[in-house]
Amino acid sequence: MFGEFIKRLTQPEDSSLPDEDARLALTALLVRIARADGTYSDGEKQRIDQISARRYSLGPGATTALRAEAEALEAEAPDTVRFTRAIKDAVPYEQRLGVVQALWQVVLADGARADEEDALVRMAASFLGVSDRDSALARQEVTGDT
Repeated sequence: MFGEFIKRLTQPEDSSLPDEDARLALTALLVRIARADGTYSDGEKQRIDQISARRYSLGPGATTALRAEAEALEAEAPDTVRFTRAIKDAVPYEQRLGVVQALWQVVLADGARADEEDALVRMAASFLGVSDRDSALARQEVTGDT
């Protein structure tokens, strides 16, 4: 079903994804983060929908549809590198900090930080080209730690 999309994700780095594909890649990455600990709670789904609605100015039906498409894509996609590369190529650095914040929001949506989720966020941030310092600041922004 997503063969063509995954093919676009694997194109050389100089080809950028259309906005809709980048949106789908980001949402699929959020789903992958939420599923990393083996559970995919309603709270995590709601948080993904909230992030999508705010980031892309989508209504409830559109956010649910985007998440459903992203869930299917995430299940078929082979690795996290392709999602993050697509996002890195399509999104300026400053906005990638917002992506890392969104990842942390999903991790914390169920009230617990699982080691698997932490590791995946750290890996994704690195693949996004976000420095360790900026990633830590993004997490602190979400958690309210200073």
